[in-house]
Amino acid sequence: MKKKEAAIEIVKKFIQNDPLKAAQALETLAVSDAAQVLKDLPATLAAQCLEHLPPRTAAQLLEKNPKKEEAADILLKIGKYHAADIFRRFNPAFSKAVIPLLANDFSKDMAEILAYPKESAGRMMHTDFLAFHRDMKVREVILKLRQIAKKHLPATYCYVVDTSNVLLGVLNMRDLLLAPMDAPLEEIMIRDVVKISPFADQAELMAMFSRKHYLAVPVVNETGRIIGVVSTKSIIASTEEEATEDLQILFGASAEERVYSPSSFKIKKRLPWLHINLATVFLAGAVVAVFEDLIAKVAVLAVFLPIVAGQGSNAGTQTLSVVLRGMIMREIEPKSAMKMVLTEVWVGFVNGFVTGLVAAVIIWLWKGNPYLGLVIGVAMLVNLVAAGLSGALIPLTMKKLGFDPAHSSGIVLTTITDVVGFAALFGMAWLLQGKLI
Repeated sequence: MKKKEAAIEIVKKFIQNDPLKAAQALETLAVSDAAQVLKDLPATLAAQCLEHLPPRTAAQLLEKNPKKEEAADILLKIGKYHAADIFRRFNPAFSKAVIPLLANDFSKDMAEILAYPKESAGRMMHTDFLAFHRDMKVREVILKLRQIAKKHLPATYCYVVDTSNVLLGVLNMRDLLLAPMDAPLEEIMIRDVVKISPFADQAELMAMFSRKHYLAVPVVNETGRIIGVVSTKSIIASTEEEATEDLQILFGASAEERVYSPSSFKIKKRLPWLHINLATVFLAGAVVAVFEDLIAKVAVLAVFLPIVAGQGSNAGTQTLSVVLRGMIMREIEPKSAMKMVLTEVWVGFVNGFVTGLVAAVIIWLWKGNPYLGLVIGVAMLVNLVAAGLSGALIPLTMKKLGFDPAHSSGIVLTTITDVVGFAALFGMAWLLQGKLI
């Protein structure tokens, strides 16, 4: 018992000193072991640790605790937005048992947060904003701000509302300090306020913040009442999380996988996509098999397969990354999508022509056969055009069909460039085989 108590004390100090590293260490353990560690910790320390874990992992750990009261106590000590994300991932039976144990105000706040779509302004907003009635005097507001500053730093912006909490304007601190002390806020507020709906999605928020460079933006409901504020910090955090998730799912990994996730979880999430990738590799292999006799006659063609396929894959990935960014930032509008596709095809043609010409000259000088250089050069040209076309069309098509544009687009793209590259290479070689043998 003494050894266990000593171990718990060490874990406590570890979490207090660096809760992020403690969370990462917790992820390396089996779920049952990690849950046991949390069970032995005070609720405050357990909450500090769970705040740095992915919501699904945190939900799994809390579900392992047989005492629902302890799980509810930990949830209460976690920020309500992260707590809402965790709660959403509980199984129905567990969430039903935990709800009555939460404070009414907390459960109500969580219910409101969960009512908004994922990655919307409603999910990211904070309700700790400053708003003053339009009839208040400058003197009263300055006094109030000084009182608030004694307890914590005041919010970045101060908003002006009417008796129904409808947003009317925002205060400029310089104007507030220089205005007459008896002036009402209505006379000095800025009336033209940029505001957003709680249903605005993350892409819309990112586009707006990139244009306006505000530190925060108020969120208003359908009646114009201010219900929260989305800060730049929230947008950056959400964007970083989405960017890392998109990078993972782009190549077939799970969005919820982390560096220290259990190996069983990694295998479970990666293996299905590896099977899909295996099927696509066999598809490319089938194209090579069709020209097996030609390869036997002109064995040197096998040397240049990875060159043609690699160039196509790299060029396609360049296009894919630019298009995905444009879609996230809402730079691609439906009416201009075709223009973007044609531009990428033209870029692929020019890049393919130049790199194909360079490759053709090198191969001519290397192997002494201009026709072999022609075969490789033309194959590279065709493949880079296909790479530009597919890199632009794949994310657009996936979005049109209702799928995540980033979801394993890299696997689809690589398949297309491999198949087209091999077909172009062997097709040209078949036409000119008399000059190659």
